[in-house]
Amino acid sequence: MTTPTSYLGWKINFRQPAGEAAYVHPGSVQWRVFKNPIALGIGGVAAVLLEFADARIRSGVWDHSTYKADPIGRSKRTGIAAMVGVYGPASAARRVIQGVTNMHARVSGETPGGEAYRALDPELLDWVAATAGYGFLNAYDRFVHPLSEADKARFYAEGRPVTKLYGVQTAPASNAEFMAMLDRLAPRFEPHPIVDEFLAIITSGAAAPAVPKFLHRALAKASVSLLPPIVRERLQLGRDWDLTATETLALKLAGRLAEKVAIPGSPPCEASVRLGLPANFLYRSRKDQARLLAAAGMAEDGVLLATE
Repeated sequence: MTTPTSYLGWKINFRQPAGEAAYVHPGSVQWRVFKNPIALGIGGVAAVLLEFADARIRSGVWDHSTYKADPIGRSKRTGIAAMVGVYGPASAARRVIQGVTNMHARVSGETPGGEAYRALDPELLDWVAATAGYGFLNAYDRFVHPLSEADKARFYAEGRPVTKLYGVQTAPASNAEFMAMLDRLAPRFEPHPIVDEFLAIITSGAAAPAVPKFLHRALAKASVSLLPPIVRERLQLGRDWDLTATETLALKLAGRLAEKVAIPGSPPCEASVRLGLPANFLYRSRKDQARLLAAAGMAEDGVLLATE
């Protein structure tokens, strides 16, 4: 029997209610990407680095969250929120995302330079959502399995219903559009000791104790490798953060192994069961997945999509 996951006091059961659609279709690129913990680990750290380049987001996270004091708990809660948006029943996704929005409504302050910020500033909401999509997508593409340009475009499009729930107004539809958004913000980017402190937490393994120790620094370096050159330059992340060939190979092997291992009770497996699919649906061949979707009456083009 599955133990429901808790978030902000609510219990989230990815297996129930039976048949309730998610905001993202089971045949989607997002379902494929988000099942892989290596892609999520690398992409998630890259996203935070992109966010921390902007003083407004850096101050908001460091001053108003528990990340510094409780990196494990904070990382888990962030991961649950991401998973429920992709795999959770639509009703649970709306509840959790509204809870996150309510918390963000109380986050405001000033950067050390005296600039006011609000977590619900549309520019900041747009950037945070964009960095997450860019990080997860490109981590999967580089360290797990290469994706076609069509699949990359699908990934961005599939995320829009969920990002709208967070209040996102402008979402990139491609890596090129992400880079255009980055170019507009790049003049604001700057180095800061908090970036170094965050990377120290990642390399220490405190945020992911289940990951083998030798992979911690490799994972952080892989995240740095995903940063566009202008961001890496502005954050002053030099050659010490270059991945070695051995580290790259180790991460790719770990990523490809994770593609084949269905973890009982995990959100991807439980969500599959909720929709009448085998628990290991996402770990089967694409041909098998298409056959199972057709048998369940769910065309792979996204017929089973949640609506508000």
